Amino acid sequence: MVEQPNIGWFEGRVHHYPLRIFYEDTDFSGIVYYANYLRFFERARSSFFRLVGFEHAKLWDGEDPLAFAIRKIELDYKKPARVDDHLVVQTTYDRIKGARLWVSQACYRGDELLVTAVSEAACITPEGRPRRAPKAMVERLGPYLEND
Repeated sequence: MVEQPNIGWFEGRVHHYPLRIFYEDTDFSGIVYYANYLRFFERARSSFFRLVGFEHAKLWDGEDPLAFAIRKIELDYKKPARVDDHLVVQTTYDRIKGARLWVSQACYRGDELLVTAVSEAACITPEGRPRRAPKAMVERLGPYLEND
């Protein structure tokens, strides 16, 4: 297990993304503002991708441009996080089919589960149309996907 600053590490197929809660992440009461978890989860998904060898800018600027759009996301808030907390977001890319990718995430403070998310992303063209995930991407993500 090798940790890389700012982008986390893998344990098996699970990516761990560490983050610290700053004052700017909270509401007036010092509790993390609910919408900020969307940002935390996005950073974790992107960091997972970076660690397996994909960078969003290079995918977009490549020969066959590609980006991702979240089609659907469901969050379940269980406990609040507060200013100065140290959290870890755990991410798994579960499945890829056609243009769609399914991702599961959980945010922890130590052993305490705070928030979970299940999302569905779509690979899209510069025009915003869905497109099949490239074969190289599917192959590289293969070891991290659920075994059906």
